[in-house]
Amino acid sequence: FAHAYIEMHLCPGCSSFGYGAMGELGPFRVNSDNRTLSTNEHAWNNVANVLFLESPAGVGFSYSNTTSDYDKSGDQRTSEDAFLFLVSWFERFPEYKGRSFYISGESYAGHYVPQLAATILSHNTSINLQGILVGNPYLDDNMNTKGVIDFLWSHAVISDEVYANITKNCNFNLSDGNACSDAMAAYDTANTLLFDIYGPVCIDAPDGKYYPSRYVPGYDPCTGYYIDAYLNDPEVQKALHVRTTKWAGCT
Repeated sequence: FAHAYIEMHLCPGCSSFGYGAMGELGPFRVNSDNRTLSTNEHAWNNVANVLFLESPAGVGFSYSNTTSDYDKSGDQRTSEDAFLFLVSWFERFPEYKGRSFYISGESYAGHYVPQLAATILSHNTSINLQGILVGNPYLDDNMNTKGVIDFLWSHAVISDEVYANITKNCNFNLSDGNACSDAMAAYDTANTLLFDIYGPVCIDAPDGKYYPSRYVPGYDPCTGYYIDAYLNDPEVQKALHVRTTKWAGCT
């Protein structure tokens, strides 16, 4: 393919490979037997070469041989590490050099993606960066919260009274006081239950509880559990050439 993408996923500490590749836009889906795979007809690799990057170090199957690296994580360090990885990767696979390159991600990748793009451009490398893509990007905590509140109110998840109370007492900045905290209590409850309202639940969770799905309607709500079991299978880890470890979607 003429294009190459790098996918960076979710919030800090969540697996691009586990959730992005195996649960969303990668070539395979884990079946309900937790051992076999089926093809994903909507996979991005049908139209481009896609690289899923586990970042920062310690996420998913990624690791560092230097323990202190885990104490130095942060947006800037993550951007620098990802850039160094890309430079090394293109040296290892030179056939991809010169192809149109895009960086994509969702949620906290609203920070990771543009910062990595800025790092690439500032180093004036041969990486042919053509653009970035971000889905439901996390940009600013206060503004994101305000957007969710507006959404909940417009969808009748919180009442007019709750919405008016929040609007009256909260400026969504660091100076908000106890009145705002009290007003936000109802929002916190509604936001926690949001997926229970709009998403199907997994009734076959390992602990016997029902859990809402973060995926779109029509999507198997137990997919996350299939992925967890599959990536913790010793034979699968051996086939992936990763260290034998306890894999977790978010760490």
